[in-house]
Amino acid sequence: MKSPALIGRLGLYGFLIATALFFAIPLVIVFLTSLKDLDEARAGSIFVLPQTPDFEAHVEAWTSACIGRDCTGIGGRFWNSVVITVLATSVSLLIASINGFALAMWNLRGAGIVLALLLVGAFVPYQIVIYPLVRMFAVGGIHQTLTALVIVHVLFGLPILTLIFRNVYLGLPAELVKAARVDGASFFQIYFLVILPMSLNVIIVAGIISVTGVWNDYLLGLIFAGADWQPMTVSVASLTSTSATGVPAHHVNMAATLLTALPPLLLYLFSGKYFVRGVTAGAVKG
Repeated sequence: MKSPALIGRLGLYGFLIATALFFAIPLVIVFLTSLKDLDEARAGSIFVLPQTPDFEAHVEAWTSACIGRDCTGIGGRFWNSVVITVLATSVSLLIASINGFALAMWNLRGAGIVLALLLVGAFVPYQIVIYPLVRMFAVGGIHQTLTALVIVHVLFGLPILTLIFRNVYLGLPAELVKAARVDGASFFQIYFLVILPMSLNVIIVAGIISVTGVWNDYLLGLIFAGADWQPMTVSVASLTSTSATGVPAHHVNMAATLLTALPPLLLYLFSGKYFVRGVTAGAVKG
């Protein structure tokens, strides 16, 4: 007779495997379809393995797929997404970490009010402020530019990132700041020389969250980017509604979708252990 502990463990593993398979099914379908040719993708079941798998659909999606009248693929938009993500993430992490340090360790007047406003900002749907932002950027002459898109991503990412940094910095010894202030260090000297070198784990966590959010964004890129800085997500959406022959190229669409989703997936796979380490850092105090 099996022990209750063994039965419980088997049940737990069964649940975890079933959950993993459930979430993996769409990714498997996308990958298998991207390896088929046009006739297979149209005629066969989505669960049927490709007869002659190849990566021609990926090459076509990257180099020659038609997005509207532009038949140069999504490859050029990849670098747009890279530039947008790097700029927005870098600025967000810098400002959020400074905000978190100030709110957690600098005894600012009104810090509670600022924290409450950040909490409100973190949970207010950003869709309701898109129109005012469009009007503001239009008046300022920067609507549908890289600057506008980066500003929007930074604004919407700051509340949650600031809260993350603040919560981590609350666990640092206050004596570090007090000793530095006794030695005559200024706010930014303490931040750059004392706090920032101790922030690697939380920077990794916040960076992964920011990169994933910025890279996967569609709505903000559609509204604020303009034609010159259109990210990959917007291009993929346009690609799936465009057909040069009148026949939907499902295999190319799936390949483009997979290529777009690959960068944040690889980022997490290669930095997953650091992400977990950063999330759990400071969770247990000695």
